[in-house]
Amino acid sequence: MQRWRGLEDIPQDWGRSVVTIGSYDGVHRGHQVIIGRAVERARELGVPSVVVTFDPHPMEVVRPGSHPPLLAPHHRRAELLAELGVDAVLVLPFTAEFSKLPAADFVVKVLVDKLHAKLVVEGPNFRFGHRAAGNVALLEELGATYDYGVEVVGLKLTGEGGADEGGEALPFSSTLTRRLVAEGDVEGAMEVLGHPHRVEGIVVRGAQRGRELGFPTANLETLPHTAIPADGVYAGWLVVGGESMPAAISVGTNVQFDATERTVEAYAIDRVDLDLYGLHVAVDFLAYLRGMEKFDSVEALLERMADDVKRARELVAARGARGAR
Repeated sequence: MQRWRGLEDIPQDWGRSVVTIGSYDGVHRGHQVIIGRAVERARELGVPSVVVTFDPHPMEVVRPGSHPPLLAPHHRRAELLAELGVDAVLVLPFTAEFSKLPAADFVVKVLVDKLHAKLVVEGPNFRFGHRAAGNVALLEELGATYDYGVEVVGLKLTGEGGADEGGEALPFSSTLTRRLVAEGDVEGAMEVLGHPHRVEGIVVRGAQRGRELGFPTANLETLPHTAIPADGVYAGWLVVGGESMPAAISVGTNVQFDATERTVEAYAIDRVDLDLYGLHVAVDFLAYLRGMEKFDSVEALLERMADDVKRARELVAARGARGAR
């Protein structure tokens, strides 16, 4: 899959293509419906498929300080898009100047002049251009002028894990997924995403209390704006260089030792031989086990940690190697 950053990276001899545009944070199951249709139509038409997305998130430029928690950094999105069969990803730097680009000019500069769109595939609520003035109707109107088609794809609804207080199914959305992650409902988030929620970062040295207690953990310095689950203990996987290892994961401050810094730490179950310092790793969340607790003694803490590891091992074994995705 080709990856471009900015319009200048697109090959000058690039021909017609099928295009879909969006933030596509998390590449959840609703996104997968739209992107999958774009890939399908591209194959039918004998042209490549292109996903156009933005960096940073447009909200951060339009209203600084409002950047939503990220479900997936751009390199992770690219991996997920490649799995869906996408041929190329264009990441457009979203600047203050770019945010002022009128919708019709966006179509000409991006879809017509550079990507030579033959077909644009979008969801029904797609908006684009300055002040989000452009919509599907305008996209279709301009398509008649610039010789591209438009296909609108309805989004599926969630199954369990995505219902409102009244029990009604909610549309798949990144907003819903962020809420579920923030609440610690990583199983609900996985239902929406179609894959485990992932947190990435560099392994740094912490207080090393886990090693002293016999449960050495990888302490992640997480990427900026990462959507981190609620404080608690989780089952999941520690992913290192493509290898997915069953893990017990701790999120939050270490209340047992009165720590104040919030951390994400993962113990690769039965692996005490790992030297991960300085490596970029990922943690995939499978299930919430319990909240953070302060125990009366270190012995009581160790007993609970052993139980956490046992439960995590069983849950991961029952689930299989989903975290390797």
